[in-house]
Amino acid sequence: MTQGANPKAVRLVMELRQAGIHDVRVLGAIEKVPRDLFVPPLFQDRAYENVALPIGHNQTISQPEVVAFMTQALEVGDRHKVLEVGTGSGYQTAVLARLCRRVFTIERHRALLQEADQRFAKLRRHNITSRFGDGTKGWPEQAPFDRILVTAAAATLPQRLIDSLGEGGVLVAPIGEERREQQLVRLRRQSGQILTEEMGPVRFVPLVAGLPRERPGLSGPE
Repeated sequence: MTQGANPKAVRLVMELRQAGIHDVRVLGAIEKVPRDLFVPPLFQDRAYENVALPIGHNQTISQPEVVAFMTQALEVGDRHKVLEVGTGSGYQTAVLARLCRRVFTIERHRALLQEADQRFAKLRRHNITSRFGDGTKGWPEQAPFDRILVTAAAATLPQRLIDSLGEGGVLVAPIGEERREQQLVRLRRQSGQILTEEMGPVRFVPLVAGLPRERPGLSGPE
């Protein structure tokens, strides 16, 4: 236990260990990122429970166990450049930022991205670059990436994201349709080939192409 550590965060980390999360760097990042900062006020008392919580716009902050498992599966190193598709609350982004050189994160809901950017500034995380846009298109001008994490489920993974993965790179994403069985998949690019590995069942909101329509006269999306 780190000196001055949040006891609730420590209990959460212990729970994650018992659930099979063994990467000490990932566990350390989970302990140090204040999840209560990323949870709406209505759910503050549940911030360190191992549950997913709503954050608006039909989106959720993922269950800590899922965040830890996906991050562990990504095998992030401290020199890696990471692309995250789906910023959401920014919690997963902040965890990644503690483990890699730089995170490039894309979010299609402008309000969510603005809130996440404010949280990153409060945490003084200077290795996060964010963009409002369609995550299915990737971030071509920054490709290739060492690691790619997709935080929404697609029936078929967009080819643009696969093409953005550098040699020796790893991509982790949930695959499957909404309200149907989804599988967490890990892709590796080795010698120009894509190797695929199934990691287990998950449940995520759908990966949607395009951007939400903005209502006339209002700054927010429908």
